[in-house]
Amino acid sequence: MKIYNKLVRDNIEEIMISKGAKPVTRILSDEEYLTELNKKLLEEINEYLESGEVEELADVCEVLYAILNLKNVSLDEFHKIRLEKSNKRGAFNEKIFLERED
Repeated sequence: MKIYNKLVRDNIEEIMISKGAKPVTRILSDEEYLTELNKKLLEEINEYLESGEVEELADVCEVLYAILNLKNVSLDEFHKIRLEKSNKRGAFNEKIFLERED
């Protein structure tokens, strides 16, 4: 028996069954789901920081999309929020590093 206790992608159960495993799963409440998405976001960010692989950023993005969906925020609305913030405060294109304020 192997214990996972973590949120997994939608097709993982089927993949495990196809390999002869007998996964035990349950459907989370919205509150549990958000908690697990937040944990998954940290997990995926850490995986990206360790590997530097763009593929890990795709996983981060997938988790972000799930959080937005749970919060009923469309991608268009999210991009609008991002653009408004970027227009108001700037992006991170200029590589500016703030050292201090004198």
